[in-house]
Amino acid sequence: MPVTSALRAPLVPLLAAVGLVTTLGAQTGDLETLLVRGQVSMVSAGGVNALVQVGSQGVLVVDTMAESQSDRLIAAIRALAGSRPIRYVVNTHAHPEFVGGNVKVAAAGAQLVAGNFAGQVGQGAVEGVVSQAFVVAHENVLKAMSAPTGNQPPTPFGAWPTETFFQDEKSMYFNGEGIELAHIKDASSDGDILVFFRSSDVIAAGDIYSTLGYPRIDVARGGSVNGVVEGLNRLIDMAISEQFTEGGTRIVPGRGRISDEFDVVEYRDMVTIVRDRVASMIKKGRTLAQVQAARPTIDWEPRYGSASGPWTTAMFVEAVYRSLSPRGK
Repeated sequence: MPVTSALRAPLVPLLAAVGLVTTLGAQTGDLETLLVRGQVSMVSAGGVNALVQVGSQGVLVVDTMAESQSDRLIAAIRALAGSRPIRYVVNTHAHPEFVGGNVKVAAAGAQLVAGNFAGQVGQGAVEGVVSQAFVVAHENVLKAMSAPTGNQPPTPFGAWPTETFFQDEKSMYFNGEGIELAHIKDASSDGDILVFFRSSDVIAAGDIYSTLGYPRIDVARGGSVNGVVEGLNRLIDMAISEQFTEGGTRIVPGRGRISDEFDVVEYRDMVTIVRDRVASMIKKGRTLAQVQAARPTIDWEPRYGSASGPWTTAMFVEAVYRSLSPRGK
């Protein structure tokens, strides 16, 4: 969540004391940059986060926000990295508010290549340098952003991933740091990944975890509540706490504030309880309207609930209901 200038000064010692951030960075409008740990910083705008890893080899960006934020995101990256080039963009999933800046952010970068690869990715190359960053994602993200031949794709060609993988895991090594990409099947969608910066000890959670609301589950795109629970369990397994499940590994949600393992445990328990309540009502033959009227989320509505906006409590309960119901019902 953005930190206003009035709150900035008293928050600096507080955040440093609990170890959530090292420094508070620059702020322009509602866009703010925070150093998370090691080589990784978070850029936040309107509650949506991107991560930026900066090192001697250049820059890696996790998620690119909405298209309307892309110019300011690039400016924030330049403020962090100076003249070092953007080499990679990694998409945690295909929701527009996370991949909308792909075209401009990738075009602002450059990548070293050899042989005929520049022609294969459709970009001109001068002396082995491609004039854009590589975009890395699970292959289901490419499927969501493209379309069969003859149809109009939902996103422009320049936004599509140029490097995809179909396995459960993919590893990278960049800026002297191992980076693990873990695919979580059928979570908020069918293409979600967790991005783990091993040396910095920072994990990007994408839309699997949020501190601002219930998880967003795109059932039409293969999302399911069981997949979200599995993703949260995987996130907990990857994190190492400092003491009593607090501190330690920094976990950056796609939406909201920097967290630790304890925050994710509480969130996982909430999602699990809501899932079990809805599943019990489905077994009793309750309709969607009856389940929504029963308010299975009532315990957490003051914290995560919303009656309006892009993702309401009713929409979350409907997504849970439909992902648990027998196919076709």
